[in-house]
Amino acid sequence: MKKVLCFGDSNTYGFNPINGTRYAKTERWSGILQGLTKGDFQIVEAGCNNRTAFSENPAGKMMTGIKILPECLTDNFDIVIIAVGINDLQFSYDVKISDYEIGIEKLINIVKEKLPSAKIILLSPSEISENILNSFFANLFDEKSIEKSKLLSSIYEKIANKYNCEILDLNKIATPSKTDGLHYEIEEHNKIANCIFELLKKF
Repeated sequence: MKKVLCFGDSNTYGFNPINGTRYAKTERWSGILQGLTKGDFQIVEAGCNNRTAFSENPAGKMMTGIKILPECLTDNFDIVIIAVGINDLQFSYDVKISDYEIGIEKLINIVKEKLPSAKIILLSPSEISENILNSFFANLFDEKSIEKSKLLSSIYEKIANKYNCEILDLNKIATPSKTDGLHYEIEEHNKIANCIFELLKKF
């Protein structure tokens, strides 16, 4: 049985934009994926609310991707799914888009160093929608965050090609909820899980 690590942020954790709770395992994409594989893969969930990819998160090590990822790779995973990066666009980090490629590459290199034989699937996040400006998350993201999010697809694609990773552009698959413009509702989690499942069939 091949082991798959799902390393991500709140959309991997299963944050429900409607009420702020966590979706049930059968409702979030990583849990749905386990059901789809019917025991052919072991899916390990490692999502965390508010996790950044590379920015120094004041909430600590668990929330900072490049710091906690090595500790998540202690098992012999065959496939690592990386689904972080949108939280680095919070205005408090003031990340230059030119630094973004370097930051995501650090995650890729951590996986390659710890598990050189593992396949990597990179999930490029959906663009943040204008709805976020009227939500609770308006205290974290602004119009600049929205504009920067529109540039991420090309950056992730470039990195995937450079490091021979599989890539799924979630911007082409799933639409964030109108409630907060950031998180997915259940139907979108289903779409994501099914697209990843099709990729896993290749391995």
